[in-house]
Amino acid sequence: MEILKTLPSESVDCVVTSPPYWALRDYGVDGQLGLETSFQEYIIKLCDIFDEVKRVLKSSGTCWVNIGDTYNGNKENKTDKKVSSHLKETTKNLHKKKSLELQTKCLLQIPSRFAIEMCSRGWILRNEIVWHKPNAMPSSVTDRFSVDYEKLFFFVKEKKYYFKQQCEPYVAPMNRWGGDKLKAGGESGWDKGTKQKTYRERNMRPNKQGRNKRCVWAIPTKPFAEAHFATFPEKLIETPISAGCPNGGIVLDPFFGSGTTGLVAIKQGKKYIGIELNPEYIKIAENRIGKQTQGLF
Repeated sequence: MEILKTLPSESVDCVVTSPPYWALRDYGVDGQLGLETSFQEYIIKLCDIFDEVKRVLKSSGTCWVNIGDTYNGNKENKTDKKVSSHLKETTKNLHKKKSLELQTKCLLQIPSRFAIEMCSRGWILRNEIVWHKPNAMPSSVTDRFSVDYEKLFFFVKEKKYYFKQQCEPYVAPMNRWGGDKLKAGGESGWDKGTKQKTYRERNMRPNKQGRNKRCVWAIPTKPFAEAHFATFPEKLIETPISAGCPNGGIVLDPFFGSGTTGLVAIKQGKKYIGIELNPEYIKIAENRIGKQTQGLF
């Protein structure tokens, strides 16, 4: 928050970030985000930060936020040992608040609550993207399904904003859309209803580059040997930066971590601003980005 307040208003083109998840791990900084005594406090504190992000973001800018969920009681989640005692106290506090009325083992819906609060503060939610993890860690629970996805929210400030359409290949059962014209064998109900058959020779494909990209992205997680904390894979944020930031634009990550956002921005010929509390993580980020930029300047 302190660093954000030093940045000029409407000075960045795009925000791509993944804030610390609530009650998951200790990042070693007093007053850090993520160890609040309730998830409501966490969401309010997080959205206060994004109020400042909104000021810094251009009116044509885009904002992409990856955020995970957790279960009430947290016994099912793998958490940092440092926060285990804190989580016990947090659980007690949750049950003391009658307004919550949440049972132990209940999914807290933190991503949804965050998105609703952001919209209440004036953000426009354009997409809720599902990051499917094909190689998700197996779960030991047997009384529910294993969670193999996270959410990525796409927000904007104004109705008109910068966006470069992203396309993906046509896939089955739409594989008949090969070439420039629609080819379909046999008679269809469409023929009977309209008595027209010439559509088979029409140019039915709207974009030769493929169909407009969908909202479920299957992207494997990738381990990062230099850090013990979670890092999102480069592939997850390649599309947001490509779609939401113009060439030469500035990408901001207020929770920079190991610097993945900056790394991807540089690879796409864009600039970045990273904000990070932990000196150890800053060194990791500088090392990664230094290797990428070596010989470029």
